[in-house]
Amino acid sequence: MEYRIEDLAHHSGATVRTIRAYQDRGLLPRPERRGRSNVYGDAHLARLRQIADLLDRGYTLASIKELLEAWDAGRGLGGVLGLVAEVDGPWTDEKADRITRAELDAAFGGNPDEAAVADAVALGVLEPLPGRDDEFLVPSPQELAVAAELHAAGVPLSAISAHLRELRGQVEHIAARFLEFTNDHVFARYLGSSPPSEADAAEAASLVRRLRPLAQQSVDAELARAMRTFATRYLRRHLAPEEPAQPSEEPQHIALPAHTMRAVQSLVGVENTAAFIAAAAEREVQSRTLDTLAASHSRERHVAQKGQFD
Repeated sequence: MEYRIEDLAHHSGATVRTIRAYQDRGLLPRPERRGRSNVYGDAHLARLRQIADLLDRGYTLASIKELLEAWDAGRGLGGVLGLVAEVDGPWTDEKADRITRAELDAAFGGNPDEAAVADAVALGVLEPLPGRDDEFLVPSPQELAVAAELHAAGVPLSAISAHLRELRGQVEHIAARFLEFTNDHVFARYLGSSPPSEADAAEAASLVRRLRPLAQQSVDAELARAMRTFATRYLRRHLAPEEPAQPSEEPQHIALPAHTMRAVQSLVGVENTAAFIAAAAEREVQSRTLDTLAASHSRERHVAQKGQFD
């Protein structure tokens, strides 16, 4: 097949401007010149689709250019694309499901809550289906089931959403640290070159398959250990007899004479008044503590000396 640039844009989904930009950056071979026209072929179409696929997988144009140049130089991309497919694959055996709006409302007490649904969509717990206002895709049915159980136990939907946001941030930190750890100690030797060789990329893909379950297994084990420890601690606290209330650690507000406040403000300024008074009070406490210790030591020495003369 032969295409004009407009036809190539139509078949590839790219714009004419994007195609020309790819040519300028060396991502796309120049077309064949025939008279006053530029003619593109199936190789150009395949290359555009490949670039779009790599962009969807999170590659930058600079890294795509390196990969394509390696491919053009005779180094295959099969291993690299296999590694990309392995990493992009599902990291859980859980299958996505669908739920209607009526089923969703029934699962959460039967009372429609537009704000809660919007929050769930923003969090990715629910995904709208094109052309279906009454049905959603549920990427993780287990996550939605947990939310329904918590709500049935009396937890407000707003609190569930806030907890999920906090939990997600902590889990993403764990995932990032696990990737850094495995990269430093495992993958660095295979992915050191850019792009990696066919053999190194294939070996790295094999390692991803072997190490994939380790992150979840380690988190499951540590979560079970922590829950056992903290659940026992919480239970003991609730079953133990109440202890006398401890003095509050909250700041206490003390009324000071107006003339004292004016004197301090004129000395250090309004914005520094609170800090100055706190520091002065702390110095006074320390001074009196030292005086008390010195007086106590003096009395003890006097008693000891008196005992020697008696």
